[in-house]
Amino acid sequence: MTDNKAKQEESLIEYPCEFPIKVMGLDDPDFYVCVNKIAEKHDPEFSPDETKEKKSSNGKYTSLTLNIHAKDKAQLDNIYQDLTDHDLVKWVL
Repeated sequence: MTDNKAKQEESLIEYPCEFPIKVMGLDDPDFYVCVNKIAEKHDPEFSPDETKEKKSSNGKYTSLTLNIHAKDKAQLDNIYQDLTDHDLVKWVL
């Protein structure tokens, strides 16, 4: 098997691409800032202006949808890892 074919089987996503990531956490003033800083760290093209924010009906949680310019699987894996490791983040989809 060639290296290129092995890489294609490793991921079903065709890179580069626009990739949405949904991040949920408690409604904390620092949540939005911290999540966007993580995205900016891994995606130099990331724009916080494109982040969509939605609060839960009871106002306890906030979900953010980030638009990531994904270059490869390793980049996405690193973003997911940093997001899930952050104390303010409860879920990453």
